[in-house]
Amino acid sequence: MPHTLFPTAFGTCGVAWNEHGLTGFQLPEPDVEDTERHLAKKAQSKSAAEPRPEWLRRLIERVQAHLEGKMQDFANAPIDWSRVSDFQQAVYLHALAIKPGYKKSYGEIAKAMGLGNEAARAVGVALATNPWPLIVPCHRVVSASDKMTGFSAPGGVRTKTRLLALEGAELISE
Repeated sequence: MPHTLFPTAFGTCGVAWNEHGLTGFQLPEPDVEDTERHLAKKAQSKSAAEPRPEWLRRLIERVQAHLEGKMQDFANAPIDWSRVSDFQQAVYLHALAIKPGYKKSYGEIAKAMGLGNEAARAVGVALATNPWPLIVPCHRVVSASDKMTGFSAPGGVRTKTRLLALEGAELISE
């Protein structure tokens, strides 16, 4: 599977894809080599030899616009769901429904899936393994107390908070 890197206002991001859609997305690491290495490992991909498909070029432009503060909704992005379990896909589809500037708790997603609050931890685990951070907006999921907890993408909670602030979400400081 191929991947490519591209510049954004946040730093160099990367995407991997196949004929079915996105197989991976990488938020910026401190250096470009780390971004590419982590994307290649996560998506089991290598640098693209062929040109980017038109749908991917448009998606990259939308990611760049989003990270410049021009909000985008990625709910219609082509994603290769074969890389995740049915449970993960269900969680990710709920995350995709959260619009920029809004947040939901892990428990709210569990409840929306017809599960009890005790499933909030399973929702969190699924989001921690999200192959498409930003595209599948796991950063919009917070704790029940609205705290910025757990974000496994580069930069951790700092990146999560930065993305939410960019999107105009209400943030509570302690």
